[in-house]
Amino acid sequence: MWARVDGRRSFELGTADEMRTGLNELVLSGRKTASTGLLAVYTEEAEGVEYPGETLALLDKDGVGVALIEVTGVALKPFAEVTWDHVEAEGEGHASVREWRAGHRRYWDRLGTPVDDRTMVVCVGFRLIEGSGTHR
Repeated sequence: MWARVDGRRSFELGTADEMRTGLNELVLSGRKTASTGLLAVYTEEAEGVEYPGETLALLDKDGVGVALIEVTGVALKPFAEVTWDHVEAEGEGHASVREWRAGHRRYWDRLGTPVDDRTMVVCVGFRLIEGSGTHR
């Protein structure tokens, strides 16, 4: 089960290190409005998929709330079907879907959860509601 902050589910990007710090900065700047997760992780963690309108606490690498985000859309799809619009909304500067896929494959491989084209992913769109201070 994922951490709760003030009754809200948490949302954690990347790994709990400088990667998360950088991704959170993209959210706080407004450049990052989407993320992708593995559906299998939701199952392992006994968590339901986010839903439009849900408010989530964005956590930093230390588990401290740094922002509130609102889910604007959710799509479950095979890894190979992630669209350019979603990749662009992730705000990480990928030049193509192919580049995005290669980077995400490397990331998940490092975590010990390799993906193939049929691996189901959760594409979450969101907007920043509040981005300063701590929400614990």
